[in-house]
Amino acid sequence: MNLAEGVQIVSFGILGVMMIGTALGVVLLPKIVHSAFLLAGVFISISGLYILLNADFVAAAQILVYVGAVNVLILFAIMLVNKQEDYAKLPGRLIRKVATAVVCFGLFALLGTMVLVTPWSLDSTSPAVVENTVIALGEHFFSDYLLPFELASVLLLMAMVGAIILARRDLIPESLATVDTISTSLTLPERPRELATLSSDNEPQN
Repeated sequence: MNLAEGVQIVSFGILGVMMIGTALGVVLLPKIVHSAFLLAGVFISISGLYILLNADFVAAAQILVYVGAVNVLILFAIMLVNKQEDYAKLPGRLIRKVATAVVCFGLFALLGTMVLVTPWSLDSTSPAVVENTVIALGEHFFSDYLLPFELASVLLLMAMVGAIILARRDLIPESLATVDTISTSLTLPERPRELATLSSDNEPQN
């Protein structure tokens, strides 16, 4: 996607303000449901930044995976739990806030330094410029990174099976069956011969 330089700058400014505003809303709003909805806004703005970088596949994956799966899962978890709890004041709360602020400022300084020292300009003839990212990623997935790709698929399958087991945990018996119950569970109980003959004699004859 080729846009004019002015359009790119304006779009970057709008997406940047949107991302920062929604991220602050996620942290500062008291309602956790509102924070979850604003988190979707953060993911959408990041997807827009990927589009400006001509990373169409990563932008689509951002929408499908994070907005369509992760954020929806967070909303479902919040709505299913819906627990009201009065939080008590913790001792040393000021120290924890100061430590959190120092860590956040350190991460911000580290990321800002990386942004400033990284050469972002690319030559148009550079091999790093890819016309179609979907084709390039598909070639790498099924050639160079085939083993990690398949391992990730197996890991997701294991996570899905574990989620199904946890969702159906009410059907799991509390105690395992013994050997006797397992051996007799597949056989029908037989009636004694005496009871069988008595019942046949007592039956009314038509």
